[in-house]
Amino acid sequence: MFKKISFFIVIIIIFIPIYSFAIEPFLVHTNHVTIGEDTKNEQLKVVQISDIQVSEAYGSDRLDKIVTRVNSENPDIIVFTGDLFDNYAKYSHETEIIQKLGEMKANLGKFAVWGNHDYGGGASRVYDYVMSQSGFKVLKNYGQTLTLTNGKKVFIGGLDDSLLGNPSVSDTLSYCGNPDYSILLTHEPDVADDFVGTDTQLVLAGHSHGGQIWIPFHPITNTLARKYVRGLYTLSDGTKLYVNTGLGTTSIHARFNVVPEVTSFDIRF
Repeated sequence: MFKKISFFIVIIIIFIPIYSFAIEPFLVHTNHVTIGEDTKNEQLKVVQISDIQVSEAYGSDRLDKIVTRVNSENPDIIVFTGDLFDNYAKYSHETEIIQKLGEMKANLGKFAVWGNHDYGGGASRVYDYVMSQSGFKVLKNYGQTLTLTNGKKVFIGGLDDSLLGNPSVSDTLSYCGNPDYSILLTHEPDVADDFVGTDTQLVLAGHSHGGQIWIPFHPITNTLARKYVRGLYTLSDGTKLYVNTGLGTTSIHARFNVVPEVTSFDIRF
């Protein structure tokens, strides 16, 4: 019996690193989330991607799978919540990235915000250009109101990165007006509390990687992603917050129990 137990322990010890480095980072899961009252008519389809962090470990060629996943949802809006690059100085590939992200199709628009890695390694010089050339409108303490086919108005606002940028909630909300629904984008999830009491219905964030390597009872957290780490939360005033666990990796190019994620929201209001 002892030999059998020892054998299984050895197998597990060998398998976990192989799975974490060579299997899970290459997977992609689409999470479907319904926000709002469950009516027959879906009002708005929003697809969120985050933390692609292109690098030698996550080449631009791997975006093909992401493009297919996103487009299969037939989104009205696509949002990217920051960290396109991992370390721009070591891996850039702007041309390929523009081509791939440009293939993502949305009926109403594509929007992005800055992440902390988009400021480092020289990335700040090209991030806005790459995203704009890919068809994304980069929201930096700025917002835009969209009118749906049924006449309802949706505000999409984006906060500058809260670690290396100059975020301003008041500047972002100054563009809001009086919409029927408000969606705010921020890279770091813990700053979502700053939108409490502002009549914001949904905050979308990334940054945390969901811990990236999720060890039960000992979660790994990140700066400004310690309170809100992964999944759907309800803030004190009823505002919904969703923290996307991202697609790429950083520091250690492995994932365990945090499969790369595309999130598809059916928002009903």
